[in-house]
Amino acid sequence: MSAGGGKKAIIAALTANAGIAVAKFVGAAITGSASMLAEGVHSVADTANQGLLLFGQNRAEQEADELHPFGYGRSRYFYSFVVALVLFTLGSVYALYEGIHKVQHPEELSSPIVAIVILVIAIGLEVYSFTTAVKESRPLKGRASWWQFIRNSRSPELPVVLLEDTGALVGLVFALGGVGLTMLTGDPVWDGVGTLAIGALLGVIAIILIIEMHSLLIGEGATAAEDLAIRENLVDGTTIDRLIHIKTQYIGPEELLVAAKVAVTPGLDIAQIAAGIDEAEARVRAAVPTARVIYLEPDLYREPAAKA
Repeated sequence: MSAGGGKKAIIAALTANAGIAVAKFVGAAITGSASMLAEGVHSVADTANQGLLLFGQNRAEQEADELHPFGYGRSRYFYSFVVALVLFTLGSVYALYEGIHKVQHPEELSSPIVAIVILVIAIGLEVYSFTTAVKESRPLKGRASWWQFIRNSRSPELPVVLLEDTGALVGLVFALGGVGLTMLTGDPVWDGVGTLAIGALLGVIAIILIIEMHSLLIGEGATAAEDLAIRENLVDGTTIDRLIHIKTQYIGPEELLVAAKVAVTPGLDIAQIAAGIDEAEARVRAAVPTARVIYLEPDLYREPAAKA
C-alpha cells in the first residue's frame, strides 16, 4: 500500500470525526443523552487515533541509521497497536461504564429531537469517511473478502480505518436506537442500553485490532501468494537448481525481508554463482516488489541421510 492512499483515508476520517465529536458533545449537553456522550467520547478517540496513524507514518519515513539498520517501518505497526488500545480504553470501557450507570440510574432526556438530528448528520459524515476508506482499499483487496483483507493486509492503516468507521456507523445506529426508543416508550433506560451496545461493539473491534496489530508488530512473513512467487522465481534451473530453505518477514508495511539458502549447480565458478544470485534477486523483486531486502546463501544440495 502506498502511504499516500492510506493517508487520504486517514485525513478523511480525521476531518469527519473531529466535526462529529463537537456536534455530539453539543447534543449530549443539550439532551443529557448518555449514548450521545459515549458517541462523543468515541469520536474523540477516533480523532486521536487518526492523529496517531499519521504520526506513525511520519516516524516510519525516517532514514535507517546505525541503531535501526532496517529503518523505522514498524513504527506504523506500533502506533496502530496504540490506536487499538486507545479505542478499547477511551471508547469501549468508558461507554460500558456510562451505560451501566445510566441503566442503574436512568435520567430523562431533554430535547431528544436534537440528538436525532445530530446523529443523522453524523451518520452522513461517517458514510463519507467509510466510502473513502473502501475506495482506497479496493485495489489492495483484490478478489479477497473484506475480512481476508483485514486479516492478511501487511499495511495497518486502511484496516484500522475500515474497522473504526464500521464501528462508528454501527455505534451511531445503536445511539439512534437508544434515543429513539427512549422517545417512543418514555423510558430513559433505553438510552443506557444503547450506550452498553456501543461499548460492547467498540470492545470487539478493539480486540480484533489488538490481535492483528500485535501479530504485525512481532513480525509476519510473506503472504501465501507472495511466498509462492518468491519460491518460483528463486530457482532458474541453471545457476540455482533448488531452494533448501527460506524465511521471510515484513520489517515494514512495504518492505519484506527474504533470507534463503539455495543450492547452486555444482561446478560453477564464483563469478557465475554471483551473477546467478544477482539474477535471482532481480527476478524476486520483479515478482514481489515489497521484497526489497534479500539475502541469499549459496550452498550445495546434499541428500538427507537415510534413517537407520
